Amino acid sequence: MAHSFAPHERPLLPGSPATPDHPPARRAAYFAIGTLLGLTGGLGNGLLIANLPQIQGSLGLTSVEGAWLTAIYSMTSVCMSLLLIKFRQQFGLQRFIRMSLLGFLTVAVLQLFVHSYAVELIVRGAAGIVSSGLTTLCFFYIMQAMPATARLAGMIIGFGLSQVALPLARVISPMLLRNGEIQNLFVLELGLTLLCLGSAALLRLPPSERIKAFEPLDFLTFCLFAPGMALLCAVLALGRVVWWTTPWLGYAVAGAILLIGAALLIEHNRANPLLNTRWMRTRNVLRFIAIVAIIRILLSEQNFGSIGLLTLAGMTNDQLVTLNLIVTLAAVAGIAAGVLTLNPKDLLWPVVVSVAIIAIGAFMDADATNLTRPANLYASQALIGFAALFWMGAATMVGILRALSRGPSHIVSFSAVFGMAQTIGGLAGTALLGSYQIMRERLHSQEIVETLSATDPLVLQRIQQLGGAYARTLGDPLLRQAEGGALFAQQVSREANILAYNDVFFLIGVVASLVTLWLGGRWIYLRAKGINPVAEELVAMQRMRERAAQ
Repeated sequence: MAHSFAPHERPLLPGSPATPDHPPARRAAYFAIGTLLGLTGGLGNGLLIANLPQIQGSLGLTSVEGAWLTAIYSMTSVCMSLLLIKFRQQFGLQRFIRMSLLGFLTVAVLQLFVHSYAVELIVRGAAGIVSSGLTTLCFFYIMQAMPATARLAGMIIGFGLSQVALPLARVISPMLLRNGEIQNLFVLELGLTLLCLGSAALLRLPPSERIKAFEPLDFLTFCLFAPGMALLCAVLALGRVVWWTTPWLGYAVAGAILLIGAALLIEHNRANPLLNTRWMRTRNVLRFIAIVAIIRILLSEQNFGSIGLLTLAGMTNDQLVTLNLIVTLAAVAGIAAGVLTLNPKDLLWPVVVSVAIIAIGAFMDADATNLTRPANLYASQALIGFAALFWMGAATMVGILRALSRGPSHIVSFSAVFGMAQTIGGLAGTALLGSYQIMRERLHSQEIVETLSATDPLVLQRIQQLGGAYARTLGDPLLRQAEGGALFAQQVSREANILAYNDVFFLIGVVASLVTLWLGGRWIYLRAKGINPVAEELVAMQRMRERAAQ
């Protein structure tokens, strides 16, 4: 069915909803539904990461099998934007919504009644696909709630809400698992999916314009590119678990290079490419990819570093609720501040400020001890939580402007670049920092052991004290001595791990400081010369709007 739109209501791109004026009550409803969609999309992965040990225990999984659960989510989500954008353009938004939510509803119901590793892998893979769609729907709905001059803010909020879901998942998880039932997590996922389905049916998005978007070579490119990216995600997610010298990792990297290279070679020689390689290899786009990936690596300080340190100290999710609530509120503040301070004439300074804040937070955490508790990290983690989303608005706007200034077809390439930079950067951050922490722990363990002597009176006294804990159950003094020695070795390992985490925090602080100097120097140079890096893109965007209105 064809739809006619007033000039100011026409969608900027095919596959995007029209933007008619709405009464205040409907705007509020659009915002509420968009928030629900964004959080649901993010919680699919957030609940998994926050409760992975409990899920592993419930299903009897090894650490390697548990790592595959997190890997498959990234493997399916990283490339879906390539197809989903064109799917919306050719088949319309409503079919896109129904297929996304009904597909995930099916596997969520299956997960509720069938408890097995194979089913959980399927569900996590489906969650990765659906999360891409829900994030898109989130900012479409929130954009409907915004006035015309602030619709880009809706997109920024939509991207941010999916990031808020991880600390929020850590806040609500203890309440869900209070009675030890892992089933409650699955019930919540099913309930949220039903709410999203019902809400989207009650208040639909305005119709969109359709075009014939797909070409046969699109599917060939996807069939090469997606498996290649999946192999790369698997290597990054599993590398530090099975260790990097495992032979299959090398074969996976070789396969990823061949598949991705073949896909890019096809795209480079197409008249209407799915991925515009010539645009993607320009200096500005490569700089954009590098900045997004580096910031994602640095932000692993929070999800891997601080949480790992507190878990090592014996803290569980129940004891981290306040910390994660503070991080959640700080992240929401970061979204709000990023939107309110967004200035198209100066989009670099929020990124510089965010990286500088990450450096400050990392250095604050670099003096942890075995007495460090969540309260000691409130300030540093609030800073990093704020920085994690403060930069995103400016970065998103830069990427969108650069893509749209070259034409609507480039939005697929931007979506792919932005999604891959974030996903690969996040996986690489955990992989690199995790591996560094393991190597530093081994070094510190060796140094600590070399300073200890079995004949040292203080060492002997400590072992005897630790063995005394078994005095009521072990009458043999030799067995008590052996148990005391085992406990002493555990304490040595713990101290070495804490020192290794301090090294990780310090490394992040140093790298973030260097990035701050690089980006800060560029910002000062641009300001001194009066250069706006996206000035041409802003002009091209305005011309595009004028043509669409005619």
